[in-house]
Amino acid sequence: MYKTMIALSLVTSCLMAQNTEDIKDEIKDTQARIAKLKANLKELQATLPKEYYVFNARAEVGYVSNSGNTDTEAFNADVKLTNSWDLHSLELSMLMQYGTEDGKENKNRFLGELVYDYKLSEVLSLDYLVGYKDDKFSGFDYQFYTGPGAKYVAIKTDFNDFTVNGNLLYAKDKVFGEQDREYYGYRLKGVYNMQVLENLKFHQTLSYRSEFSDLGNYFAYSKTAFTTRLSEIFSAGIAYHIDYTNQPALTGKTSTDKMFTFNLIADY
Repeated sequence: MYKTMIALSLVTSCLMAQNTEDIKDEIKDTQARIAKLKANLKELQATLPKEYYVFNARAEVGYVSNSGNTDTEAFNADVKLTNSWDLHSLELSMLMQYGTEDGKENKNRFLGELVYDYKLSEVLSLDYLVGYKDDKFSGFDYQFYTGPGAKYVAIKTDFNDFTVNGNLLYAKDKVFGEQDREYYGYRLKGVYNMQVLENLKFHQTLSYRSEFSDLGNYFAYSKTAFTTRLSEIFSAGIAYHIDYTNQPALTGKTSTDKMFTFNLIADY
């Protein structure tokens, strides 16, 4: 009986060893097949035509109407169009805000920026900025600024992203009834996006534009927004805009202009 058990144990051990070797051989064959499939996949992907031209459009539109002791209306539109090809991209952004109180206009602002971008790497690119601002109630007839700069992608993950821009500028400010003011300055800008929840996104834009020879002459802008997706194209969101001028153009003008908006957003 004892000899029989020993014999059975030896046979079992041999069978297990043989099964282990078979499994190892099968693993090696599977790994080889996977490596070959990956190589074939790379070859197939290389034969695909590269996407030469990409166009993206985003539009945010908001409207608020209030009646009672005070009749107020407020309208805003925030549009961004982006064309990308090879290492180049061209982005046009426009912000329009308009409001009335008791039938009298109390807000009329337009801000437009055109940015050309040339990518040097996945995180660094050179750009050129052209900006124009027209704010009827700021005391400025218009403000114009332009100049070269660079953009750096500091964070890029599936969860969040953060980019910073810096530009050297030539600027021209036209004040109602006064001589044009021309100067050299700079603009710093940061944009941060975060996916807070599966269907909730946070956005923050901060920009600071100033003059070299007069550091007290500076302008700051902030946009804080939350958006939630309704469909593949449409989203709903809220946004809070702050526009600050450290040295108002005319006496009696306030430095800070704020606007809180509810928006319908379309992405194409």
